[in-house]
Parts: sequence; structure tokens; C-alpha cells
Amino acid sequence: MHSSLNPAILRDLRAPRPYPAVSLAMPTHRRKPDNAQDPVRLGNLVQEAVRQLAADPGVTRERRDDVVAQLEAAVAEIDLAHAREGLVVFAAPGEHQAWALDRSVPERVVVADTFLTRNLVAADAARRPYWVLAVAADRVTLWDGRGDRVTEDTAHAFPLSRSLEAPDSERKERVGDLPSIFHDELTRQFFRDADAALADVLAAAPRRLYVTGEAAALSLLTEIGSAAHGAVQVPFGGLAQAAPDAVVRAVTPARTDDAEREVAEALAELDRARGGNTYAAGPDEVWQKASDGRIHRLVVEENYRVTVRAGEGHLEPAADDDLDAVHDIVDEIVESALETGAQVVFVPDGTLADAGHVAAVLRF
Repeated sequence: MHSSLNPAILRDLRAPRPYPAVSLAMPTHRRKPDNAQDPVRLGNLVQEAVRQLAADPGVTRERRDDVVAQLEAAVAEIDLAHAREGLVVFAAPGEHQAWALDRSVPERVVVADTFLTRNLVAADAARRPYWVLAVAADRVTLWDGRGDRVTEDTAHAFPLSRSLEAPDSERKERVGDLPSIFHDELTRQFFRDADAALADVLAAAPRRLYVTGEAAALSLLTEIGSAAHGAVQVPFGGLAQAAPDAVVRAVTPARTDDAEREVAEALAELDRARGGNTYAAGPDEVWQKASDGRIHRLVVEENYRVTVRAGEGHLEPAADDDLDAVHDIVDEIVESALETGAQVVFVPDGTLADAGHVAAVLRF
């Protein structure tokens, strides 16, 4: 199953497909006994998709059989024993994909001419990639973080390591001339090398950076280099040799603070925009602004969705079984905003109740 979204993959998923393109979404469970229900729910969703395809006069028998076969192939490839919080399945003539998400998604079946990618975008925003640099006097490691998972990055210059056994350390210790390890010139050069390697990584893949280590190590890294300037410092030693779970636990409080700060900043920016002509609220108005490429920052409740008809420049409510309806206009708004370079922030359900559950700060 897929789990990592990037701009190229998103562009491909958003491309129009031959009708019908089927999207299935459902919450899943990591542990027993709750995960026992997941295969049954997935089977029911597939049956519902088959029913909708059979009832759709716009779907030929050949197309229906093709898509049903793709759905069955996707299900056969899914290992629900390793499920996360959500599952999304895509099937269209000649293709299928399955995605495991680190956040729950509403259960639904959508038949359209594009895949429903909003859940992927929301999950990716929630698990925004970040770097963790763990520094120690003898080892520096880099971790690729995504949500509550990290994996050690070995594709760049990391890990860096060295021996702390200097040739004359025993003599210096006898005469009392052994300096603190973080004042030693070899250590300083080691940290310069780490700083240079980190600068290359951030230039190629800029992300939020968390730096962990003893206070003295963090101080030295800041003193001798510039790549880690602006990083969030997490004074926690021993992580350069630690397992992934320990790294995650150490940086989770800082990441939680960052997420809360982002939501607070987005809401504050919406309040400031209300006083001028740079504010839009509600699906209809925000959809229009997104279509015009005017959105600077889009703020959406995590699970808000609404089915509409797109009329003469306005949206009208529609039933879920309306074949001419857009089944999730919020998905279209999010993707239009991303396509024009807008920032997208997802906030807890109910946060934007007085703004129609979706609002935006406009560029002009």
C-alpha cells in the first residue's frame, strides 16, 4: 500500500480518468479487537461500489467489469493486519491503488471522473514531513519524520560518526589538560562537517527541523554553523544512538506545539482578514475565490464535506445520489488552492461553524 504523497503523485492522482473512477474511503484500526471489523467493512464498500456502477446508465458493462476487477485486485493486495487509521482505494479502467493513512477518514464511495484525493491531502498535511537531527560528540544522525513515524535517513551524508579516543588522551588526562569534549577542536570540526551536510539536505528538501542532543551539543552546533538556525531545539541526549520510537517520543511535544501554533495563527489571520476585503467564508464563496486563484491560506475543518451542483458561477445543494453532483466540493477547493500555491490548514471539526466550515484569507 502507498503511504507517502508528493506533488508529482498528487498531480497524477488529480488527472481526469476515463469514467468511472471509483474512490473508496474508510476508517481502519491498528489493533485487536477493533480491526476484526475492517475486512467486513471493506467488503461492504466494494459491494456498494459495484451496486452504484451497475445502476449507473453511463457505465458500459465492459467498463464496469474492468473497474470491478481493479477493485478486487486492490483489495487482494491490501494487508489489513498492518492497517493504520484510514484506508483509501482508487480504481479506474486499467488501474488501481490503495493508500494507508495515518488519520481516520469518513466512510464513503464516490464514483466520478477523477479520484477523491482530499483525504490523502489532509493526511499528508497532518503528517507534514520534518527532519530530526540527533547530535552527540561522536555521532550525528538524521531522521526522516512523517507524522508519528521516523526512519533514519542514510541517503545523504548521514550518519556521521567518529571515535572519541584521541591518541594522547590518557597523557592529557594524567596532567589535567583534557578539555571538555565540546571544546575540543576535533569535536568542533566534526560539528562543522555535520552542519555542512545538514545545509545540503535542507537546500534539497526544506522542512521543519528539530535538533536533539545535550545542551552543550546544541550550543556548539548553533555556534559553529548556520544550517540549524531557526530549528526547534529539543534538549534530550542519547538519541544519536536511539531507536525510532525514542526519537518520536522526544520530539512529539514540540511537534504538538507547532501544530497548535499553526492552527492559532491561521485563525488569527482569518480574524484580521475579516476587517478588510481579503476574507471569504462558506463553500460557495471560497470555491469562487479558489477558482480565481485568489486564496493565500485556506482553512478547512478536517471532516467537512458537502455535495453540490455547480450552477451559473454558484453552488447549489444536491443529494448524494444526484449523478450530476460534485460529491465533495471541498476536495475541489483544496486542490484548486494547492494548485495556485496556497497554504492549506486543517482544523478540528466545529472550529469554523460560524464561517460555513471553510474559510480563506485572500491574496487580493
